[in-house]
Amino acid sequence: MRTTPPAPSLRKARLHFMEHGDVPPGAVDERLARSWRRSLAAGLLPTGRLGDGAHLSDSTLRHSLARNHELLAHSRPVMEYLFEQVRQSHSMVILADRRGTLMHTLGDTDFLGKAERVALTSGASWSERDRGTNAIGTALAEASGIEINGSEHFLERNGFLTCAAAPIMSAGGELMGILDISGDQRARHPHTLGLVSTAARMIENRLVAAACRRHIRLHLHTLPEGIGTVAEGIVALSEDGWIVGANRHGLDLLRLAPADLGATPLARVLDIRFDDLLAAHRRCPEQPLPLRRHDGSPLWARVHTPRPSLSPAPQPAPATPDDALAALDTGDARWQAAADKARRVAGKPIAIVLHGESGVGKELFARAAHESGPRRAGPFVAINCAALPENLIEAELFGYAPGAFTGARREGSPGRLREADGGTLFLDEIGDMPLAMQTRLLRVLQERQVTPLGGGQPVDVDFALICATHRNLREDAECGSFRSDLYYRINGLTLNLPALRERSDFQALTRRLLADLAPGRALFIAPELLARLAAYRWPGNLRQYASALRTATAMLDDDETRIDWRHLPDDLEEELATAGARAAPAASTAASAPTQNLQELSRAAIRQTLESCRGNISETARRLGISRQTLYRKLNG
Repeated sequence: MRTTPPAPSLRKARLHFMEHGDVPPGAVDERLARSWRRSLAAGLLPTGRLGDGAHLSDSTLRHSLARNHELLAHSRPVMEYLFEQVRQSHSMVILADRRGTLMHTLGDTDFLGKAERVALTSGASWSERDRGTNAIGTALAEASGIEINGSEHFLERNGFLTCAAAPIMSAGGELMGILDISGDQRARHPHTLGLVSTAARMIENRLVAAACRRHIRLHLHTLPEGIGTVAEGIVALSEDGWIVGANRHGLDLLRLAPADLGATPLARVLDIRFDDLLAAHRRCPEQPLPLRRHDGSPLWARVHTPRPSLSPAPQPAPATPDDALAALDTGDARWQAAADKARRVAGKPIAIVLHGESGVGKELFARAAHESGPRRAGPFVAINCAALPENLIEAELFGYAPGAFTGARREGSPGRLREADGGTLFLDEIGDMPLAMQTRLLRVLQERQVTPLGGGQPVDVDFALICATHRNLREDAECGSFRSDLYYRINGLTLNLPALRERSDFQALTRRLLADLAPGRALFIAPELLARLAAYRWPGNLRQYASALRTATAMLDDDETRIDWRHLPDDLEEELATAGARAAPAASTAASAPTQNLQELSRAAIRQTLESCRGNISETARRLGISRQTLYRKLNG
């Protein structure tokens, strides 16, 4: 179908861009110019191919839908309402995830056929990297609502479209997805962007209400009549008055940024104490309350308190077998890339080697990969090659015939390799397997048969193989400490799992761990402590962090939801205190004495900080990020 000719200024700007790779200042909207430049930098051409990730496989799409089930559940009713507003206008309503993958669509039958020709269908990626400038991908890149019309699209094949898209944000201020209306550009309507933006706010309000249902909530507006409308601000508060969640309008009304969530008490932004707010609500529970910001400007608020539960909080449904990897995904790009690759080889005769530091979660990842694959109904057999005594590892792995050696069980043993038949064998720390055992393992992998120790008939085995190591197996193979032929046999796909200090999803990972440890309690970590935890190197990685959170959770009183310094294990609190003391500006004197040990450095730095605070214990503890009890202990230790 031919498109409406672009305006002369747009046509001129587009031609200039194609010839010179940029547009003259002011020729088009700056966001459009940035998007064109990003599209060109991604290797796309207006008449050329799509990006490499233009469409997900059915398996990967299922995992994406599972990962975004909450967004889908709250978006579908709004999308149906929105579609009723645009029905019979040669258009469709689209929901995309935070990567730009289309998850759900509703549309006019006459337009859906045209949409399919350019892959406006579930599973298609409409990120800028794959489709160039378009409303979905550009709204993601700019994190704001935008309309892309006709020849503003980077790819010429999309020039018949007019699209308006708006981001959907979570209660924590994270971009969760995109809501879009796409249609025939000849039927473009000037109010479409406003309509889709309003619908996106409706979805956000549903998400915030669901995520914060166990918190005290403020529903805010500059007018009392605005409370309860789609334009209201929603702010979630902890039991001690800290702002822990909000929709975008709530942040705007309180003049906060997403980074302020969990780090700002209500009294810092409103001219009222938290206790006084609750008292006013108890006096007039149904009436909007007049409030003032610190600059004197007025706000109105209605307080919603969570209803007490007469029964135990419902437990979240366990992850279904085919979304085990999705259940572990908290947003780190390197982890996600490893998971996507693991899904692609699931069910294929390709061995996987997981590489990463101790404690990064290699066995957890391997088990999730098993539960996400076609062998999920079979056993998952995990063996730590470094933990088995060398004189027992052969019998443990390969089994033995009756009476094979002194002390053997009379009936013999099938061995762990046979136990894995039909499922997945996970060999942890395979780099520590003795060379003699490597030879036998290689033979099993080549012949797909196990011969028990002491004789007997070979037994056929069929299992997926996942190995894990913190060593560089290639270097070990080159120097002879690991068999090179076994290395090449097991090294079908190497996946590098990031250390905890390298992950970009520390806060989201923390939320998932706390939700797993205390379902339904909505626990959170004090902001200063969370920042210190995120900056810590975590030599034990995820294993160490999960253990620390488990202890901290156990130390909470039943009515507490905020984890603070006093809840941490003593050794971790001292480690963090030492790190904080060494990083303190006043610690420069201590840093100049390299011969001092860590304890001396810590004590010297603490004394310097105490002096700079003129002996104020509370201020010193606050600067160092430790409790006063720990400060006294370290000063007197």
